[in-house]
Amino acid sequence: MEDSQIVDLYWARSESAVSETDRKYGRMLNSISFSLLSSAQDAEECVNDTYLAAWQSMPEERPTYLGAFLAKIVRRISVSRYRSEHSEKRGGAGKIIEELSECIPSRSTVSEEYENGRLAETLNSFLLGLDRKKRAIFVRRYFYSEPIEKISAELGIKTGSVKSILSRTRQSLREVLREEELL
Repeated sequence: MEDSQIVDLYWARSESAVSETDRKYGRMLNSISFSLLSSAQDAEECVNDTYLAAWQSMPEERPTYLGAFLAKIVRRISVSRYRSEHSEKRGGAGKIIEELSECIPSRSTVSEEYENGRLAETLNSFLLGLDRKKRAIFVRRYFYSEPIEKISAELGIKTGSVKSILSRTRQSLREVLREEELL
């Protein structure tokens, strides 16, 4: 079923919206959540919370890419769950956050710049400026929270190369954020 048809089901408040969403995107959403939480049960709960959130908040401007809309929701819910359960522990999302720690603006800067769209514009511009392979590696690691080994295997490149690309890309992002006075 096409995304637009599934969105129409949400708008019609048809219960089949959730089952169609699960049929089309369930595996992807579980994968995103599991990669952050390392718990099948927690991932399943986050995916179910995602369906509820989609049901309650389907935006006026119907999403063109339902998968991206849902991925954003499940990622937010999973990170929130991770933080509440692992406030002092490492691994999973903690490792990813540690990798990006030098590229993450302060909380006050993030909220101020998010409000006026400047941070989003800068990040989008940065990502669009990367070549396709680097962008894919960066997004798979830091948005979908995929392990480096999985990225390496699926793209057919050495793990060390993926690590190197991520390191150089984070350095470039840090420089861009400093130039834009966001860091």
